Amino acid sequence: MDTERPLIRISVRNLVEFILRSGDIDNRTSGADKDAMLLGGKIHRKIQRSMGADYQAEVSLKMQIPCQGFNLSVEGRADGILQTPSGVVVDEIKGMFMDLDVLKEPVPVHLAQAKCYAYIYAVQHDLEEMGVQMTYCNMDTEEIRRFQSAYRTKELETWFLEVVGQYEKWARFQIRWQEKRNASIREVQFPFAYREGQKKLTAAVYRTIEQKKNLFIQAPTGVGKTIATVFPAVRAMGEGLGEKIFYLTAKTITRTVAWQAFETLREQALRMKVIVLTAKEKICFCEKTECNPDACPYAKGHFDRVNDAVYELLTTTDAIGREVIEEQARKWQVCPFEMGLDVSSWVDAVICDYNYVFDPNAHLKRFFGEGNKGDYLFLIDEAHNLVERGREMYSAVICKEEFLRIKKLVKEDDPKLSKKLEDCNKQLLILKRECDGCRVLENAGNVYLKLVSLMGEMERFLEECRKEEVRTEVLELYFSVRSFLGVYEDLDENYLIYSELGEEGHFYLHLFCVNPARKLQGYLDRGRSAVFFSATLLPIHYYKKLLSTASDDYAIYAESPFDPSHRLLLLGSDVSTKYKLRGKNMYRKYARYLFAVARAKVGNYIAFFPSYRFMEEVCEEFLELLEESREEIDYVMQSQYMSEEAREIFLENFEDVRTRSLMGFCVLGGIFSEGIDLSEDKLIGAVIIGTGLPQVCRERELLKQYFDDRGLRGFDYAYLYPGMNKVLQAAGRVIRTDEDQGVILLLDDRFQERRCQEIFPREWASRGRCSLENVTEQVAGFWEKKNGGETS
Repeated sequence: MDTERPLIRISVRNLVEFILRSGDIDNRTSGADKDAMLLGGKIHRKIQRSMGADYQAEVSLKMQIPCQGFNLSVEGRADGILQTPSGVVVDEIKGMFMDLDVLKEPVPVHLAQAKCYAYIYAVQHDLEEMGVQMTYCNMDTEEIRRFQSAYRTKELETWFLEVVGQYEKWARFQIRWQEKRNASIREVQFPFAYREGQKKLTAAVYRTIEQKKNLFIQAPTGVGKTIATVFPAVRAMGEGLGEKIFYLTAKTITRTVAWQAFETLREQALRMKVIVLTAKEKICFCEKTECNPDACPYAKGHFDRVNDAVYELLTTTDAIGREVIEEQARKWQVCPFEMGLDVSSWVDAVICDYNYVFDPNAHLKRFFGEGNKGDYLFLIDEAHNLVERGREMYSAVICKEEFLRIKKLVKEDDPKLSKKLEDCNKQLLILKRECDGCRVLENAGNVYLKLVSLMGEMERFLEECRKEEVRTEVLELYFSVRSFLGVYEDLDENYLIYSELGEEGHFYLHLFCVNPARKLQGYLDRGRSAVFFSATLLPIHYYKKLLSTASDDYAIYAESPFDPSHRLLLLGSDVSTKYKLRGKNMYRKYARYLFAVARAKVGNYIAFFPSYRFMEEVCEEFLELLEESREEIDYVMQSQYMSEEAREIFLENFEDVRTRSLMGFCVLGGIFSEGIDLSEDKLIGAVIIGTGLPQVCRERELLKQYFDDRGLRGFDYAYLYPGMNKVLQAAGRVIRTDEDQGVILLLDDRFQERRCQEIFPREWASRGRCSLENVTEQVAGFWEKKNGGETS
């Protein structure tokens, strides 16, 4: 075999699922092995151990097929090879929850997978005939049903080469495109003059990728961290150090910035195919996301057309944003969301939310499913968000009352399902009676076993149910149970199991992922290298502890390029947000601070508060001050549950040219304290009220106790670090460009404490103190030095 020819690799499973799929998208039929991920590993091993000495388990198989200009390697692992008196049999094991009696024949793609293994094994062992055995096992009852067949090797060869032949044009496209892409990458240079520290940053990213490591970057606003991570990742790909970039974000605004970075490089004739993935709920063409052919015309026959739609898009377009996907989906009458996922398999860079990589219920299985890995480069923007997002993704909860409610809903129509629901309810009732508010548990094994038993009945019910409203309710519980089982299967020392009595007497059982690092690492290990970056990745040891388990991760602190004289940072020590000190007198003090800042220079300001209640109390005092003084200062206030339109209207206030100051009242950690970009004169000051500490609650207290028990600073992990991150984010709204000037006030006596100041970024070394008596003088003096101060 010519080893110099380009090699394209594909797994047996991916090959058959891609080429042989057909028909409709239909979420009403859950599929025979949809949930095999929950218990499949244990079932596989149990069946394999029971098969005797003539059974060889987990047999790796590989075959290279010479194609015009390249070799195609089809690879996989057969569950078992069985030697029998009548010949050799390939065994393919699939786990399922549905009733095995419903299955009259093997699922076509499962059989196709087994036939591929049979052909490869037959050729490698010079056999004229092969047996194929499909072994299906019910996850609940462990009942087994087998389907057996035999094939002549010549027959398998004809079938196999036809499947491979259909894939050949896709592999050829991949080879030719990579050659064109890599040639263009060699010509690309960094598109701007390097800012202070930016060259060092790009070199660190490239070196990290080259050495297959992880890198944590604390990069203050203005460093240009997006282009400083995208550019070296692109160059590394061109040199064969990565096969795909995943640019991961938590917010839409940062996805836009990433897209612009690739567009900037495209101006130098870079040829890279880049896609932005949009959530199903946002990109769906229908009013409701009902993914079945009766409710959605785009679901009907989707798989018959989607491969042609994808191929046409790939061969005509490089920049694949939301509008492009929607246009192509309408043209070919296919689901835009599913087509986007398919396109992502063939592009060079995917810009998407964290959950497409890290969420076990939403990740791209074609890249991150069991056994899949590649030379992927993960660029993780605003990485400080990944701690809480990770906890959410890897935790699970069930509510006892939901089982009771669904039981009543199905009682008359399905006594069998009703009985299983009652079994779960009874088991949870035992735990409820033992719970006095909140109780940490050693395990929840009895509940787990009842839930496993329930899953089979729920699968059957969902297959059979024709009452859409009832089915929707059951499906919601089904997903909760599935998630709970999936998490329980992988519990370790990074979890707490606890029961809780919530509002209205509802009882909850939680599987709480305290430290998501191991789970995140499991996905990072399926790639080559990861770069975590944020303007607020402090303290960096906290994020390294909770985002990665590697002991040799790199870390770098990028220096701020902004002139420190453009910013006035003051710590107010005569006010406090401590609960025992709150009251009209303290709210009045805070209002006086806002009044003083807004009067010192006409401009736009935002005050960030620890809660809506605190904000409203201070605002009331602020309005009284305006009335008493007859000063003219405009104000706008954030409200809870603001729509997208309401948010835009709020921000438009800061675009207007004003003759008097504007004070925005916002909540710290809310939608306006992160991810908004009000540069130049749109925002010239931020007043941050309080250290952002999360409210004391059961979950935070459990976090505190967990880290205390492990010799770490539990209060800091549970409260201080998350709180101070909100402070740093809010402060970062003020200075966005080289020309920006502004003031930042940190108003709480706790900012004077050493443990808070340890988290301050280096660029905050230049700071002062203030009080109500001298704040006006200090702020006015700053603006006078800037030769533009206008006092009201």
